[in-house]
Amino acid sequence: MPSLPKPRLRRPLRSRLPAQPAEADRAPQVEIVDGPGLRWVNIQRPGSLEAAWISEQFDFHALDIEDVLSRNQRPKIDEYPDYLFIVLHFPVFDRNVGRLNAGELDIFVGPDFLVTIPNSPLQPVEYLFERVRAKEELRDNLFTRGSGYLLYRIVDDAFDYCFPMLRKMGNKLDALEDTIFEGRSEEVVRDISNVKQEIINFRKVIRPQRAVLRDLENVKRRFLAPEYDLEIYFDDIVDSHERIWDMLENYKEVVEALEDTNESVISHRVNDILRVLTSISVIVLPLTLIASIWGMNVAVPGEGDDTAFYIVVGAMVALLLGMATYFRRRGWL
Repeated sequence: MPSLPKPRLRRPLRSRLPAQPAEADRAPQVEIVDGPGLRWVNIQRPGSLEAAWISEQFDFHALDIEDVLSRNQRPKIDEYPDYLFIVLHFPVFDRNVGRLNAGELDIFVGPDFLVTIPNSPLQPVEYLFERVRAKEELRDNLFTRGSGYLLYRIVDDAFDYCFPMLRKMGNKLDALEDTIFEGRSEEVVRDISNVKQEIINFRKVIRPQRAVLRDLENVKRRFLAPEYDLEIYFDDIVDSHERIWDMLENYKEVVEALEDTNESVISHRVNDILRVLTSISVIVLPLTLIASIWGMNVAVPGEGDDTAFYIVVGAMVALLLGMATYFRRRGWL
């Protein structure tokens, strides 16, 4: 890869940039926190103005800026001589559609700066940024350890935020199991389908991160403060990812088992109903047979010429034997 100039920041900026004369409607929405030897820039939902600001302040590759504006990037990590460009996805619950979607987080990390660009609101990133901006002690503690440690905290908090969502999913599965055995199995078919879809969407978000985290372990050393032993911290991120994946695998097996159990309960209930209906049919059948024979419009024995009566009864017996033979050959009896 060709060598690129070192990313630079030109002049100190306030947390909200004032509108420029050339801008007709708004100023770039850029938030900045400065600390000891490090600057954290956070840009929510970037547009063309924010992309222009990034291009002006940093010497990032044009393809990276293009990826920031794109909302369909796969998780990846691109290594440059003076910075890393990282794309990660995290599950976000979309209340408008009532399901989990992937929230993209683009990160530029260099020796003395870190730029976070979430394309959708990510609560752990917003919460950590506000705490760093409000608490000087926390800011000094994070920034003095270098951009690598700040990167770890952001990614770790984002993965930790997945566990409450997984616990809610586990509670749903427990509630579904109770509902199935309470005799309301038909009502939970849609609920099982919804939970199954949540698990599938969660897995689609988490699974592609594996390769990125492995690559991050290999390149993280360049941005770790040498006086701090931070090797174990990035291993903790990988462990958190594996725990999330193991829980999703477990939930996948549980929801499939619940689906099978629900179908078994419904089948058992249908069999009970069929057993009752069959019993009623067996009881009524002899009565129906007697009533149909003696209700025929032919003379019965003892009332005159009963030839037609015996012909009808013989035809009925022949039809019965024929059907029984056919069913036996087909293996139905």
